[in-house]
Amino acid sequence: MLASQSAKDFSYPAVGATRDGLPAGYSVLHDCIELGAGSATFTRAMQALQEWKMFDVPDVRLCWTNASIRAGQAVAIVIGHFGFWSLNFCKIVYVINEDGPLRRFGFAYGTLREHAEQGEERFMLEWDHASDRVSYDILSFSRSGKWPVKAAYPLARWLQRRFLRHSLTAMANAVRAG
Repeated sequence: MLASQSAKDFSYPAVGATRDGLPAGYSVLHDCIELGAGSATFTRAMQALQEWKMFDVPDVRLCWTNASIRAGQAVAIVIGHFGFWSLNFCKIVYVINEDGPLRRFGFAYGTLREHAEQGEERFMLEWDHASDRVSYDILSFSRSGKWPVKAAYPLARWLQRRFLRHSLTAMANAVRAG
């Protein structure tokens, strides 16, 4: 099932908008956390991101954590919420690997038609050479895609905010442990 998702289209028209400018009509979430300083911290953070450690959060499972970070890679996210589980498919839209005054590494994935919502989420590391600070940043835009999510939209937003908070903590813990 997961392999077949790579050929599927995204479920929203603004593909790549976490890079170029967020579209109207979507809810936006954005936050970041400082992970430390220096080259060693950035290297540990890159390894953690490549191992999908940002998904080491309660009631969320990524299928599969050995998925490579490359455009077109499909992943499935299994989410437990209030006694039931949902399966949602995404595909990596683009990869970030930039070096300059700011060293950036990360990627964005977008929802596929088999996802309960429509939108995109970017996971990015940034090392500011001037300050030597390393940070982890999440940016997403989304809207209800299927009728159950529309009916329970406040709950869906709460789950998204919860994931964001837990993901920031998971990356901080992974970099510290690394």
